[in-house]
Amino acid sequence: MASWPKTLDRAGITDPALRRDYTAQRQLVARYARAEYTAVRLLLPAPLVPDVLAATAFMHHSDNLIDQGPAGERVAALADWESRVHAALKSGEAEEPVLRTLLDTLSRRPQLRQYVEDFLAGAPLEVRTTGFATEHDFQHYIDGYSLPAFLLIACLLVDGAPTAPYVAGCRTFIEASQRLDFLNDLAEDLAAGRLGLTEELLARHGLTRTGLAGKDRAAVEGFRALLGDQARQIRSGLSASYGLVELVPARNRPFVRALVTIQGLTLRAAARKGTGLLDDSARPQVAAALRVLAREYAAARRGRDAGAAVDGAAPEAAEKA
Repeated sequence: MASWPKTLDRAGITDPALRRDYTAQRQLVARYARAEYTAVRLLLPAPLVPDVLAATAFMHHSDNLIDQGPAGERVAALADWESRVHAALKSGEAEEPVLRTLLDTLSRRPQLRQYVEDFLAGAPLEVRTTGFATEHDFQHYIDGYSLPAFLLIACLLVDGAPTAPYVAGCRTFIEASQRLDFLNDLAEDLAAGRLGLTEELLARHGLTRTGLAGKDRAAVEGFRALLGDQARQIRSGLSASYGLVELVPARNRPFVRALVTIQGLTLRAAARKGTGLLDDSARPQVAAALRVLAREYAAARRGRDAGAAVDGAAPEAAEKA
């Protein structure tokens, strides 16, 4: 893994002020998403790392604005932020470091612009959502918010504009991941007045939001069956998501494979925790996650070494030709 200064060098980021801005975004992501940050640093090629961190920091900053405080304040904060982002996109200039790095990333990864627009367009849906009546409502949320948010990063893992099959694969993955997040974060969401499980799903298992919050005996038994139902659906979605690996360049495959595999470890931890999810979320075993990262890091190193060998042989081959 290249040092951070060398990573910036390999990405072509030489301006001292921009290097400071990217370093600030790196520190932000490392604080709030340590596991994801580690995977990015270990598994992605150095020239791509600052761009992925910049997009992730932008998403996190935006999420913070719409996740905290009364709904009215969040709507106003979102409107102000959207106005500033659009002004920056139009002028190519910004005061906030998070936007300066985003603009610089766009200069190298123009495919990102569309997904910034889509993400901002879907953000009001996140502000308004406190639950879902039906599966159709959940699917609307995936299309309107979860997928655009994921594509902020996923669009950077391919060369040029994402293809329709790639976007479809991303949707399969993010639907499974969002189901898992809502299931795993159940206790926290209930305490905050949110619920990611649909009322339709609860009714099918004889449950209510109030019953889940109260954790009465009937609710605990019903939740056990619901957990099995959702785990099967999530497992199927994650299995299908491995198809994404073949849709990205070889240099990015270890990262995508690790992303899907670690979600599988989280699902396993949630299933193992069972009705304990009514009290707290589950986390994958650290040792298992480290094994995944180590295995994929070795694969990434082999790929980079092979690429370097090919590049090193090219001049000799040219001379012989």
